[in-house]
Amino acid sequence: MVTTKKIKFNKTFKEANNSKKRYRILKGSAGSGKSVDIAQDYILKLSDPKYQGANLLCLRKVDVSNRYSTFAELKGAINVIYGDKAEHYWYVNESAMTLKSNVTGNEIIFRGVQHEKDREKLKSINFAHGKLTWIWIEESTELYENDVDILDDRLRGILDNPNLYYQITMTFNPVSAQHWIKKKYFDYQDDDIFTHHSTYLENRFIDEAYHRRMERRKHQDPDGYRIYGLGEWGEVGGLILTNVLIHEFDINASMFDSTINCQDFGFNHANAILNLGYKDGDIFVCDEIYEHEKDTDELITIANERSWNKRLQMPCDSAEPDRIQMWKKAGYRAYPVKKGKGSVNAQIDWLKQRTIHIHPKCLNTISEIQQWKWRKDEKLNVYLDEPVNIFDDAMAALRYGGAHYMKPKGITFIN
Repeated sequence: MVTTKKIKFNKTFKEANNSKKRYRILKGSAGSGKSVDIAQDYILKLSDPKYQGANLLCLRKVDVSNRYSTFAELKGAINVIYGDKAEHYWYVNESAMTLKSNVTGNEIIFRGVQHEKDREKLKSINFAHGKLTWIWIEESTELYENDVDILDDRLRGILDNPNLYYQITMTFNPVSAQHWIKKKYFDYQDDDIFTHHSTYLENRFIDEAYHRRMERRKHQDPDGYRIYGLGEWGEVGGLILTNVLIHEFDINASMFDSTINCQDFGFNHANAILNLGYKDGDIFVCDEIYEHEKDTDELITIANERSWNKRLQMPCDSAEPDRIQMWKKAGYRAYPVKKGKGSVNAQIDWLKQRTIHIHPKCLNTISEIQQWKWRKDEKLNVYLDEPVNIFDDAMAALRYGGAHYMKPKGITFIN
């Protein structure tokens, strides 16, 4: 007998959770709750003896990104559903990044498709019990159509359990209306295809501060709001920083010429603190603290608990001298970044001249940099040399980090 808590789902996902169509495609805005729902849906199904012999493959473009997204979401679902009995019902192998139901023996594995060798490995996936029946592709707009075709070919053969079925689930925030996913699944009618649309407005678990942030974006960045707030297809043009690589790298300070912390203050909008490394002219975003509605004392406690290095220079928003002073009293080397006419664009220009490496665990920095763009003159249909001032908290911290290195007489390394 499996003992679970009573789970509260968002009603908008009921039809999606019940769908057994081969392609279950969930498009939605940021904060719509689609990934949380799918994670809980899979944990419940894979724990159910009715689905004995089912196994799940979770996929991201970059393999390691799973650890901070699908793997984390599924572990969170296990804890929500089973509480303090989670270890009794599910075995979690952190190092190998696999999950196994102790009730059914059903398994979950995680892979990527960034390299050709990754794609080849997908062709030889096997499980101790049962077959590969379900595939979850998170942020599926990252993948090429051919990547999904390779996966689709893996779902074949007679299933011994009559309750089982083959299914590919995709979850993503929409991007360009020219994306192949729109053409293949949304513009083409087929009995094998189930499509779903959700927004943060239907997510009853979203916090009020997030609603306020989205309301600001509605007025300050209408085009971005249509895509990231309402989950509509559009054109993501005018991106500010495209010189970005998201990959796993050694974040030890000894690997860099210099390391610093940098901070943009916030309360209703995020307070963002980044740990940056500088090496051979490139910037590396190694870690982040990204919190809403936390006062300075709480943020200092978080930084202390995570053992952030107090000896590092910490350039901060100069508009908050009192908060800078509190960080200094706590032992951090916080100081205000000098601002002036053209300083924002100068910092952006400096960042654009080097490669920005981001560790996959810095999810909020990744999310911001992928949607940080220039303001658009809708009447003239041109982008202005002015950043959209919304959802840019980590970007502000990144700019302050760049300002630290923009010394008149070259770069001074301080550790």
